[in-house]
Amino acid sequence: MAKPMQCIVWGAGLMGRLLAHALAHAGHRVQVHDAADPQGHGSAARIAASMLAPLAESAITEWPVVQMGQYSLDRWPQLIQHLPAPVFFQQEGSLLLWHRQDAMQAKTLVDKLFVNSKNLPPACTPVSVHAAQLIELEPELSGKFQQGLWLPREGQLDNRQLLDALLQSLQQHNVDIHWHSALEMADIEQMASSGVDWVFDCRGTGAKTDWPQVRGVRGEVIRLHAPQVHIRRPVRLMHPRYPLYIAPKPDQVYVIGATEIESDDTSPASVRSTLELLSAAYSLHSGFAEARILEINTQLRPALNNNLPGIRQSSPRMLQINGLYRHGFLIAPAVLDAVLGWINGDTTLAERFQLMQET
Repeated sequence: MAKPMQCIVWGAGLMGRLLAHALAHAGHRVQVHDAADPQGHGSAARIAASMLAPLAESAITEWPVVQMGQYSLDRWPQLIQHLPAPVFFQQEGSLLLWHRQDAMQAKTLVDKLFVNSKNLPPACTPVSVHAAQLIELEPELSGKFQQGLWLPREGQLDNRQLLDALLQSLQQHNVDIHWHSALEMADIEQMASSGVDWVFDCRGTGAKTDWPQVRGVRGEVIRLHAPQVHIRRPVRLMHPRYPLYIAPKPDQVYVIGATEIESDDTSPASVRSTLELLSAAYSLHSGFAEARILEINTQLRPALNNNLPGIRQSSPRMLQINGLYRHGFLIAPAVLDAVLGWINGDTTLAERFQLMQET
């Protein structure tokens, strides 16, 4: 990009903030419009567990997501180092655990992960662990589980620290930000007609009217403060209905949730789901009994029909980026780099990750 461009980023969730930050950092003039507030209320990114677990996801997702996740694991530290505030980033692996009654279900999943890992670098190979090895990894889980699986290359970050740091970056770069700005496509098109080089539609489920294939997939997440619990890395726990995850964040905050619920319902969490999530946490560590419930949240993750992310050029000056689904933090750097390449005339990454969508 030889000269500074005038860009509009429409939507300031994870993808919108990353893109606005990258454009402003590169010297372009950026304007951001979002229907919500600076804290990201209403965004799936705000309540996410932000686990970076491509191999774990490989059991239930398509291979391009795994490839993007592997790519993004290396890109996250590079992106974070350019931010004006610290962001918790950890890459000490994740654990898959199961109770004895779920052993058969776990074996199927473990076998699949070992097969999938053969298509990844050797450092990604999972490690079967027994009780003694598990104690070395997570001493406070001793006696609860006889075996598990350690996925050594996987990690996580703090989603809210990241969103805040990205906002600080936008402010430092004098990005023109408009919160509570509920615009329609006609409004954006009118704004784009006056010298704007690119419009980036990053609205997630807010883009359903203009991209009919976008749908919402419900996520239910609980945030706990548990001073009596000291777990270092994300844990996935087998469950008869769906896999559950527990992700430790700074200051002894734990994010607990389920992988997905195929529904666009935005009502509060049900008693059943809440009990299942809390019971799972307690079955992992008795210290959760005295934890304090900070939040019980529900949110819709934006997905396309094939549950894969997509980028489409709906007009000569507009790119629409959507469908990051439950993989937002896992794949966002890969999608970001694909978009930045696209506007420079290089669609190599977009093609490699099968992101290109027809309008």
